[in-house]
Amino acid sequence: MADDQNRADPDERPENVRLDATAVRVLAHPMRSLLLSRLRGEGPATATELAEALDTNTGATSYHLRKLAEVGLVTDTGEGEGRRRQWRAASRSHSFTGGDYPADEQTQAAVAWLGRHYLRQAADGHERYLDREEDWPQDWRDALSVNDDAVVVEPEQLRAMHAELDEVVARYRSASDTPRSRRVRVNLIFTPADPRWS
Repeated sequence: MADDQNRADPDERPENVRLDATAVRVLAHPMRSLLLSRLRGEGPATATELAEALDTNTGATSYHLRKLAEVGLVTDTGEGEGRRRQWRAASRSHSFTGGDYPADEQTQAAVAWLGRHYLRQAADGHERYLDREEDWPQDWRDALSVNDDAVVVEPEQLRAMHAELDEVVARYRSASDTPRSRRVRVNLIFTPADPRWS
């Protein structure tokens, strides 16, 4: 799971895929979500390497990788066999909204779980940064930020804004490959300013 593999990854994977209902239900599992995040962040890995990194057993990682592969979220790279088989994320990112899926309870519960899970991951990641902020050079500390803002828009305008921001993020996804380059997480969360609003 070398950093170099992830940085200089000229592959042809899609930038972003829209998850279907089946993929959302499969991904709404703590281990599967962690496996996919790890493969996206660290590059291709074997089930054994992932088990070690996530402090679990190879049987569990193999099982969950196969489940992710069934819905197209991860793929076998074709390198290695058995325990040495390399897995990779099938896309660089994914997106979904609750309105994308039928209103069945199982899918809506999966959407809600994933939304809360990603929110916790974002908060945990930022807290880890704040705990070690003094270890970062000043130019990085000046560049890393949290923005809290609100806009007044109609649904179509919000979708357009989201698409524009996705394009900006895509431009920078692999824009720099220098010794000073670091992977920076970008979290876009659109929430009503007044939760009671409907």
